[in-house]
Amino acid sequence: MPAWDDVLALGRELPEVEEGTWFRTPCLRVRKKSFCRMKEDGETLVVKVVDEEDKQALIAGDPETFFTEPHYNGFPAVLVRLPEVSLEQLEELLVDAWRCQAQRALAEQWGR
Repeated sequence: MPAWDDVLALGRELPEVEEGTWFRTPCLRVRKKSFCRMKEDGETLVVKVVDEEDKQALIAGDPETFFTEPHYNGFPAVLVRLPEVSLEQLEELLVDAWRCQAQRALAEQWGR
């Protein structure tokens, strides 16, 4: 079962990632732009996604793992139940979220 420590470990593998806080909860940023944060419950991760279509596809494909709530309606972020997500899924989500927030040149330089 992944936890925030796993998010940190995966995030540290990405270029220019730093830890911070967002609404008094831990988050990860690239060049001061947040791409994920923990919710107050300690088991739900908010992750930036490309767009609403990507968000809805994740939710439709695995509603036990991915969901949203009214606060995030119309915003490109999906909520992830950490106890339900695999480490492989989590890594893919974090890389994609990082790419959403990283400057194009940085993302191209990394090349993964």
